[in-house]
Amino acid sequence: MWNDFKEYVLLQCNKKPTKIAEIAIGKFSAVYEFLENQENIEIIKTDINPADSIVIRDDITKPDLKIYENIDIIYSIRPPGELQPYIYNLAKKINAMLIIKTLTSEELNINSKDIRLKNYRKASFYIRDKNE
Repeated sequence: MWNDFKEYVLLQCNKKPTKIAEIAIGKFSAVYEFLENQENIEIIKTDINPADSIVIRDDITKPDLKIYENIDIIYSIRPPGELQPYIYNLAKKINAMLIIKTLTSEELNINSKDIRLKNYRKASFYIRDKNE
């Protein structure tokens, strides 16, 4: 499932370089590490409580927009339901594609018609396309 998720994110990288931000990374960094090793991808990871020195400290409820300048894709893996609307609002504000991977049993805590469930091979997640 994680390989399918990684592949889907990578397939969205049609701009060179593509700038990506993983929001609320916590301690699961497999997707970040995969993307970091791909050509033409610039990636950052943020969290309110950074697990290491590479994680940028940011409170998504009051995001520092300078951190997210020119970001093309935002994704978040299993973000708490209460943070999901803030992640969505940030993606909309900076006009970035949004990908949220919730827990399998969890519903999305965002009520908007521009976000939809996407099934890609064995992975399922929610996406909001970038406004063109």
